[in-house]
Amino acid sequence: MIQLTGAGKRYGPKILFENTDWLVTPNERTGIVGANGTGKSSMLKVLAGIEGLDSGTLATQKGTSVGYLPQDGLTLSGRTVFAECMTVFDDLRALEDEQEQLAHRMSELDHNSAEYSQVAERFQRAESEFRARDGYSIEAQVGAVLSGLGFSQRDWKRRTEEFSGGWQMRIALAKLLLEAPNLLLLDEPTNHLDIEARNWLEGYLSSYPNAFVLISHDRYFLDVTVRKIAELWNKRIHFYTGGFTKYEVQKTERRAQLQAAYANQRERVEQLEAFINRFRAQATKAKQVQSRIKELDRIERIEIPPEEKTIRFKFPQPKASGRVVAEFKNVAKSYGDHPVFSDVNFIIERAERVALVGVNGAGKSTLIKILAGAEPLSAGEFTLGHNAQPDYFAQDQYKELDAGARLLDDLGTVAPRATNTELRSILGSFLFSEDDVFKQIGVLSGGERNRYALARMLMMPSNFLLLDEPTNHLDMRAKDVLLEALQSYTGTVVFVSHDRYFMDKLATRVFEVEEGRVHVFPGNYEDYLWRKSGGPESIAAPIEKPSATAAAPASAKAAEKRVNPLRLQQMKERQVEIERQIARLESQIADCESALSNFVSVDETKRTSDLLEAHKSTLAATLSEWEEVAQLTEAGS
Repeated sequence: MIQLTGAGKRYGPKILFENTDWLVTPNERTGIVGANGTGKSSMLKVLAGIEGLDSGTLATQKGTSVGYLPQDGLTLSGRTVFAECMTVFDDLRALEDEQEQLAHRMSELDHNSAEYSQVAERFQRAESEFRARDGYSIEAQVGAVLSGLGFSQRDWKRRTEEFSGGWQMRIALAKLLLEAPNLLLLDEPTNHLDIEARNWLEGYLSSYPNAFVLISHDRYFLDVTVRKIAELWNKRIHFYTGGFTKYEVQKTERRAQLQAAYANQRERVEQLEAFINRFRAQATKAKQVQSRIKELDRIERIEIPPEEKTIRFKFPQPKASGRVVAEFKNVAKSYGDHPVFSDVNFIIERAERVALVGVNGAGKSTLIKILAGAEPLSAGEFTLGHNAQPDYFAQDQYKELDAGARLLDDLGTVAPRATNTELRSILGSFLFSEDDVFKQIGVLSGGERNRYALARMLMMPSNFLLLDEPTNHLDMRAKDVLLEALQSYTGTVVFVSHDRYFMDKLATRVFEVEEGRVHVFPGNYEDYLWRKSGGPESIAAPIEKPSATAAAPASAKAAEKRVNPLRLQQMKERQVEIERQIARLESQIADCESALSNFVSVDETKRTSDLLEAHKSTLAATLSEWEEVAQLTEAGS
């Protein structure tokens, strides 16, 4: 459909890519990856015809329709959400209007007249085209896409200008999906989606009838949506078969091969140069010297690009809090007459990493604000544990920064004991290097300011981190380093994220905020989905052991697991994690039982008893899960 030949693109004096060849085919399913500034968005704009090339050519097959979604900046107004999406089908609606007009004319004409025959023939053609293009289902299509992207039926009737920028981008995405162009170009489409809408988009793209190319910093999303990775690296585009996980393996192998070839080439170059220098002055060796000079000139030198810059940061480990960090007892929260949740009970313990999930508007951000002390309760009791020090990172944290302050100076106010060199090193870790450190906060992009706000927060040690979308505006390498730091962090973390990989690797428990309640699930997001889809239903509902009559279905289920080696590996890793969790729970139960043997007060006895019962309930469900997982891994091995 689209062919790039010898394509080159600059950004000022910087070469983004050059000598690039790419044939975009009708069945394209490609993810573009690369470090920030390598030209991913520019490549997408070139394919969309929005930006031109500085060298080379772009040829587009006649009749190719292209739909492009930028990262942000689109605004819509003047219609309701539903009416705006229906504009995609204006030509079909015009065809429907024509059918009505033709039917009216036919009712007025003599059925035996030539004019009636002409009108009837046109009506039949119009009706056949309308039916072939699914004209009778366009309203159902619009409703399905809007629901999938998180719009309630009440939202459908609201005017588009009432929605924020992120929701405006969802409307624009909905229109593109409904248009179904030959080639869909999406620049970070999951940026403005919650996890539920992101999961829906995965499924939609998997059955999308045409080609698409997208940019994403979400490795799981890439794994399940694309069949090919195009990496912009070292001013070239490199293609890899498969999703992101396969790309990482292939890239490691390719770089090792490149380094081996570079070492071999350097060895040969050194041999040639040594021979030339040694025998240059000897007439008897002149022919051999000239031969080697020519060989040296013919060698196309292999270059090993430097490793891409990435965030390097380790959390300063905080002072330990008490064993119980936060406790909700019958908590309720309302805004006026609108209830967000009610009768919420849970305990968060030291070193736990809790992921909050739920649809937009369910109350995730409200819950995390209550934990941070930024929102009052409507009813119930919230207790912050002994020595627990909450530190809150909001989605729009950068708005709290002083726009007129320079990065270096502002960071110095947070860490007054740090030297200038140390401050510059920290900023460099977050990709602010050289003269960037003297920039005013106000001139930074939204993503850069959010990245700085995260760096600023991490300079202030806390033992209870509350993070609302901390991975927004971070590239994949930055997410990995943040993830590694959080995994080794000894404090407690409660976080909201729509990055599936980040949640799977970080969470030890999942709190689902749904329909005014908070449901608690042990394990990571993968375990939560497994339970929701028919695995262990909840921590309060342990799995029943299969009976003899259920042996065949259980074996069938195990057989399904065997055919999915990726899932099998995940289950093995989960089994190890569960065993650690069991040991931790048994230790906590022993601590509670020991504490109950020493009376302190009635209130303390009740609190410890409640905690003991919660641990025992969690242990029962965890043991049941271990049995299930062990059975599946054994059958699948």
